[in-house]
Amino acid sequence: MGTDLHELLRSLRVWDPEVTSLPPFDPTTAPDAPLPLFTTWFAEAVAAGQTEPHTMSLATSDEEGRPDVRIVMLHGADPDGWSFATHVTSTKGAQLAARPCAALAFYWPVLGRQVRVRGPVTAAPSEEGQADLHARSTGALAAALTGRQSEPLDSLDELARASGAAWDRAQEDPDAPVPTWTLYRLRPDEVEFFQGDARRQHVRLVYRRGEGGWARGLLWP
Repeated sequence: MGTDLHELLRSLRVWDPEVTSLPPFDPTTAPDAPLPLFTTWFAEAVAAGQTEPHTMSLATSDEEGRPDVRIVMLHGADPDGWSFATHVTSTKGAQLAARPCAALAFYWPVLGRQVRVRGPVTAAPSEEGQADLHARSTGALAAALTGRQSEPLDSLDELARASGAAWDRAQEDPDAPVPTWTLYRLRPDEVEFFQGDARRQHVRLVYRRGEGGWARGLLWP
């Protein structure tokens, strides 16, 4: 028996009060720049038990302007930008080389919050990317050593062999270099904070970077 997708969709709830708390958000108390507010919201998502709060959607576009999106991991956020990593030879890497701008989206449903970040992207120096990789887990290094990200794969057996060899090397040489592994930084020119409200009076606070610094404003939900 098949599943009725539309019936299933109608049965679902958004922000079920049994698992979601919608805290009030007064934008007049927000800091002058977005990074401190992001840090606070991120910490509150962790404290609230949000699963994998450090994962985010990364949107890029190819040479023809066609959009692409996937889930990646946040590697850091500081005055230089929000950072993530991938192989420069991957689809993401090729798209960023062609059009070096991107957008990020975080969604933390336990608090009914979203954060959206847009701006130009640059690649960090190679030594920073390698240091970031080697500070991570053995599994992260093994995945990077497996390589060939986004290339066609003939079979799962081929993947198992390559992955096994990469795990062996990562365990034997935790400082093994991965020349194609690249740390990217998105320097935002716009950051939006969205706080959901049970009566749908959602609060949207947007920061836009100008010549004199950050300007803040509200958006209709």
